[in-house]
Amino acid sequence: MRNPHDFWRHSGFHLLARREDGRLCVTEDFLRAYLLRPEIRPVEESGQGELALHQRLMDEPDLALGDSDLSAIEDADTRDNYRLWLRFRDRLLGSETIEACYLGLFAGKGVDVPPLFVEQLAHILVRNVLHGLSDSAEDALQVRAAELFFREQKATLRDGQVLLADAETIAQHASGAAYGSLGRLLVEAQTPLGGASLDVLDLANAGRYWARDERHDFVIAARHDAAAMAALSRVIEKWLAHMAGVQVTVQPVAAIEDAHWSWHIGLDVESSSLLDALWRGESVEQGRMRRLAVLFRMQFNDASLMRPAVAGKPVYLALSMDEQEQVRFKPQNLLINLPLIKPLIHVATAPA
Repeated sequence: MRNPHDFWRHSGFHLLARREDGRLCVTEDFLRAYLLRPEIRPVEESGQGELALHQRLMDEPDLALGDSDLSAIEDADTRDNYRLWLRFRDRLLGSETIEACYLGLFAGKGVDVPPLFVEQLAHILVRNVLHGLSDSAEDALQVRAAELFFREQKATLRDGQVLLADAETIAQHASGAAYGSLGRLLVEAQTPLGGASLDVLDLANAGRYWARDERHDFVIAARHDAAAMAALSRVIEKWLAHMAGVQVTVQPVAAIEDAHWSWHIGLDVESSSLLDALWRGESVEQGRMRRLAVLFRMQFNDASLMRPAVAGKPVYLALSMDEQEQVRFKPQNLLINLPLIKPLIHVATAPA
């Protein structure tokens, strides 16, 4: 079994420097890892100009570059990839910490780096938030639940409950890729993959996660009384404590039993729209309501940090699936939409 303190080895977390206050700082090795990604790494057809520039950056990842340097790259698509990466790199280098860089992405009129980079930072940051976990079943469930912060989920209704499985893993099973060439042949022949069902992770078997932490092949239940949603609540608490410096208590609930609720945060696009409609008292058709997977009630431990109009009142959170039964958790929504006296992030546009 893998050491629980050593999970998500491919996140990039281990390439960063961790300060005494728990914040992360960029390193040259972290930047070099991006230069070895398929979008940037030279291929057999790469020209001499691209090869030379790539080597310069490998030697000095924080090297300042201009348009004249990029013009040496022969392929136009590769030049564009470099421009995107350099914009992201310069954001990292211009920020005191990875946390500050992540928050800064949402402070302008729109995120100016590819979604992949945003998800990778969320991956690293939630890994940092979970630093120092034990090998307990509760902690294993927290790590699986935290995958929602950076990996899209596929929702399935089974025996009256919503189950969440990793969307990419499900797609691999559907294509037969998870079973190699034989699996692809079975799919092409429209033969059911009898072994394609994934294990549901709960307290009784959560310890199995540590040996399979990067296979993303465990399913979790999304209902208010499921252990996995209690685990997700703990992750949200830790995320806000680390990223926003606020202590909150979060618990899953069956319904919003508050006729005068004052504040809510959608954890995804669908939930934001749905909660807005319900708060306005609009009628919501049943099919759309069924897409709501789970609700949470969040209470600030220190009400003095909240806007006076909502101080001491609960904040409701919701997680939903879209029309394609996909769940796309947006951890930035928790930071952008906090009802703080001093907003954590000043945004010019509405949150995604």
